[in-house]
Amino acid sequence: MASLTSAININVDSEIKKEATAILKDLGLNMSTFINMALTQVVKRNGVPFEVVNPTPSKETIKALQEAEDIISGKVNAKGYRDMDKLRKALLSDD
Repeated sequence: MASLTSAININVDSEIKKEATAILKDLGLNMSTFINMALTQVVKRNGVPFEVVNPTPSKETIKALQEAEDIISGKVNAKGYRDMDKLRKALLSDD
């Protein structure tokens, strides 16, 4: 008996599609073949065939985000600049 096929229409970011298509081409695959491979793995594994997690920010990132929150809330007094030349001068000074 012949295998029946169904069409799937999906929306993806244009740049992601372009980059993925180029990578798949280098691997000798096209998008349709890859999607079929991925869906076959979903069925065989009874789940997503790769790890899906929320990215965890580093301690440094968490600290920087907290510092930004403290500046925004007024807990930390930080100098602001509206002029690039003044900012550049301040960054290059020894003060």
